[in-house]
Amino acid sequence: MTESFSPQRWANTLTLLLNGVHGAAAERFPVQVPELAKEYSRHRFPDDPVSLVAGDILPTFDGALYKAPPGKKGWGIIYNSAIASRGRINFTIAHEFGHYLLHRLRFPDGLECGQQDMMRWDSEYRQIEAQANEFAASLLMPLDDFRRQIDGKTKPTLDDLGGCAERYGVSLVAASLRWLQYTERRSVMVVSRDGYVLWARSSPTALRTGAYFKTAGRPPIAVPTRSLAAQPDLLEKSRGQMTHDSDVWFAEPCEEIALASDQYDFTISLLHLERVIRTSRFDEAEDDEDAFDVMTRRLTGGN
Repeated sequence: MTESFSPQRWANTLTLLLNGVHGAAAERFPVQVPELAKEYSRHRFPDDPVSLVAGDILPTFDGALYKAPPGKKGWGIIYNSAIASRGRINFTIAHEFGHYLLHRLRFPDGLECGQQDMMRWDSEYRQIEAQANEFAASLLMPLDDFRRQIDGKTKPTLDDLGGCAERYGVSLVAASLRWLQYTERRSVMVVSRDGYVLWARSSPTALRTGAYFKTAGRPPIAVPTRSLAAQPDLLEKSRGQMTHDSDVWFAEPCEEIALASDQYDFTISLLHLERVIRTSRFDEAEDDEDAFDVMTRRLTGGN
């Protein structure tokens, strides 16, 4: 029963429950995941509930789902108490609650999750991390409410996204990733350190039009020398905004909004591109074909 539901269905079930209790009241957010996990599991799975949510010293990972020791029933959700960001802790707890609902029967001894593990998607183990992330994002940041905060056509600032991060009790990175899932704009988020791209995510529209950075399985990508990410001295109070010509981040102009985080030692660059790409006559002839497929076919020498 527990593993027959998708991550989205579990999140929707709990969202409807919370909406029924709180409605549109201001206290609806952020979701109090520790109380929700213990209370819901106690009623839904009384013989196998989440009985503990607590911080502890976890030197090599961010969070874990552990089976209770022999003689006791239930599960414990443990997060790394050394994490300073309340938003990151909240997302980690929701992620582990997702593992409890989705995967505990497949992993009866539990799971341990590092920050890096949550970014790997290309194996069965990494897929379950992606499923737990999908559950956590959907539970903490329901799309209908997020869209009311930032419309899909709006070009948000980092302050706009930071306001959503505060509303939902998550990190700025998590809120930005959630916005990228539904925005109609062509935007790309790049996270860099020491002059190199750590990872990047594109909105669906940006991805379809070839605006993305592939980082997995490739040598490190240097950030452009004229970007804000490469020129921290141009930032004021760790923030900055700059319009770039067509030869900086992409082969087209873009606007870069950057934030340098001393706490995590990385820089977030949010890149907004023009809404519409001016098509060439060749592109117009292929108007009905997906741009990503067109690009792949060209690179592989297909017709």
